[in-house]
Amino acid sequence: MANLKEVKGRIQSVTSTQQITKAMKMVAAAKLRRAQERIMQMRPYAEKLSGVMQNVSSAVDTQMVDNPYGKIREVNSVLLIVISSDRGLCGAFNSNVFKYSRNLIGEKYAEIEASGNLHILPIGKRSLEYFSKRGYHVVQGYHDIFNHLDFDHAKLAAEFAMKGFVNQDFDHIEIIYNEFKNVATQIIKGEQFLPIAPILPKEGSSNSKIDFIAEPDEAYIFNEIIPKSLKIQLYKTVLESNASENGARMTAMGQATDNAGELLKELKLTYNRTRQAAITKEILEIVGGAEALAQG
Repeated sequence: MANLKEVKGRIQSVTSTQQITKAMKMVAAAKLRRAQERIMQMRPYAEKLSGVMQNVSSAVDTQMVDNPYGKIREVNSVLLIVISSDRGLCGAFNSNVFKYSRNLIGEKYAEIEASGNLHILPIGKRSLEYFSKRGYHVVQGYHDIFNHLDFDHAKLAAEFAMKGFVNQDFDHIEIIYNEFKNVATQIIKGEQFLPIAPILPKEGSSNSKIDFIAEPDEAYIFNEIIPKSLKIQLYKTVLESNASENGARMTAMGQATDNAGELLKELKLTYNRTRQAAITKEILEIVGGAEALAQG
């Protein structure tokens, strides 16, 4: 049985850990409220703009205006934008993203990876570290977006991807991230970024294209609105991941705090038992000594 000093030291250590995890949970909860507000405000705008972009891209007369972001080419080079967190202590948040990415590469892009034409654009330090250590072709320079989480910094990564697609450096671009559902649930998603995915007709609906009136003209639509929509699409995924990260960290730290509480109960019980055993041993020694003196 452990001595009292060892048990007391473990109790102090677990108590300190519990205080840290509790504080981290409170910090994550405060950040989550702000992150949740941002993504809830962004979702309706981003989804509506994305729908308009897909409709316009599908309906425009490509003979009149060249649509560089909607061209479907033979896929020989792929860019995956993998969004993780900068820090750990958020449960399986990062490992789920990396597992999804590995499965996607193995099932869909194994030949492209073997040919050396698979590229990773990591957003988040953990994503940069993970793929760099495993020898992937990693695009540097955009992993620190969470240090300055705003549209101006996120659009730089989007512009790099868009330029690479237009210049035919990449034939297909996907974004992998955690979509925020609630505090306890984050959904791993993979979204096609480029080329712009065409809208599939619903069952029973007509396949006829929507007739748009473009003002001032269709060229302006492609030069201004569609690029902006693509940048907002990437920015939205970054906000989704940020809210998911704080939710995952809040849940993980809450569980750690609860586990520390259970461990403290066991340690205090062990401490009391050890102390009682020590006292009983001392009493037996005193009684034994007294009996020895009486007999002597």
